[in-house]
Amino acid sequence: MFGIVRPCTHRLGDRFKTEWMAHLCGLCLALRGDHGQFARIVTNYDGLLVSVLTEAQSGPLPGARRTAGPCPLRGMRTAPVANGEGARLAAAVSLVLASAKVRDHVADRDGLLARAPIAAAARRVARGWDRAGARTGAALGFDTAVLVDAVDRQGGIETLAGPGTPVLVVTEPTETAAAAAFAHTAVLAGRPGNAAPLAEAGRYFGRLAHLLDAVEDQSADAAAGAWNPLTATGTSRAEARRLCDDALHGIKLAMREVEFADAGLAHRLLVHELRTSVDRAFGTTSCGHGHAAANSAGQGYGQPPQGYPPQGYDPHAQGGYGQNPYGQGGAPYGPNPYGGGAPQYAPGGPGTPPPMGPGGPGGGGHGGGWQPPQKPRRGLLHGCAVAIGLFCTCQICCTDYEGPWSRKKRDAWCDDCDCDCCNCDGCECCNCDGCCCDGCDCDCGCG
Repeated sequence: MFGIVRPCTHRLGDRFKTEWMAHLCGLCLALRGDHGQFARIVTNYDGLLVSVLTEAQSGPLPGARRTAGPCPLRGMRTAPVANGEGARLAAAVSLVLASAKVRDHVADRDGLLARAPIAAAARRVARGWDRAGARTGAALGFDTAVLVDAVDRQGGIETLAGPGTPVLVVTEPTETAAAAAFAHTAVLAGRPGNAAPLAEAGRYFGRLAHLLDAVEDQSADAAAGAWNPLTATGTSRAEARRLCDDALHGIKLAMREVEFADAGLAHRLLVHELRTSVDRAFGTTSCGHGHAAANSAGQGYGQPPQGYPPQGYDPHAQGGYGQNPYGQGGAPYGPNPYGGGAPQYAPGGPGTPPPMGPGGPGGGGHGGGWQPPQKPRRGLLHGCAVAIGLFCTCQICCTDYEGPWSRKKRDAWCDDCDCDCCNCDGCECCNCDGCCCDGCDCDCGCG
């Protein structure tokens, strides 16, 4: 999978996670249905935006979903998937852009593609993808020539670019290609009036895609001596960030001009998730979900809950409080309901309560108290067989799985939570006060 919009499923919530997976699987199956099994390798996160935008404008139509059979990437589960012209257009765009990426790697002589026989085979595959994308595009009324032309112009622009060349000159072909793809979703959805604002949103999206790719690859390109638009044009990271923020604002404004039937997922991906992608590329984001995950697993503590420590708490005073935080009544629920005075414990003295938490018999703390029975560990050979199965079916990458030997629950390798749910300021495009992760009850479309 590749692309700049890589949403954290924890942040999407159940509704949007289900819809997002439906479009992702729909794109994958559209590639298989029209172009064969091998074409599925070009499935990417950004391509499904075309499918999302089409459905967001047209609304749920009869036959827009179908139930797909079990798939290893879904842990051998069935699922509803997007089915229609939006998914097919996404497949055509993905094929043409993947073809461009392959030719770009061949031109840069990256890795194995530096060898002539492998490079020749890669060029043959790229030409096949170009033809396949053109056939599907033509069936949908979309001329993929605009994408191919943009790709062909890219090489010449990069050859002429140098210090002092505006970096937006280099990103122009990508902007043009994305604008054409976004605008055609309005035609498929029967809303031609949306074509202009969607083209504008696509232009800014193409700019973001090119700039973020350059930012993420700049160090690696410098080490390998490869061409990078920021380095070649002398564009600073601060200027790149300014251009990215400007593009984010342009997309948000363009999206307001589009007439949607249901803007929920499109708004979440193109407004909220794109900002997260920019923060991730520039290293200005942190994961809030990770703290909760660590706490629930007993692996550490995250941020203290709101309101802690209680008012009046003094860690240097006897008992931890400078004054009784519960007032004159002592304990919050009155005197000891079981009668008698509370025993006074001295450390190590008579009546000292047994330790609680890890290692103690009490029920409090992490690791203390009753623990569910653990599944027995698998043997060496049995575990190896399970591990091979997890790798061959891609479950180790794409679904939560059970450790081959330990049998402990593990997160999928690709499930890299980058959400900042604990620190978000709510929906930035409206006046709601709630956390975006908990849903927004305003009319901005973010759910």
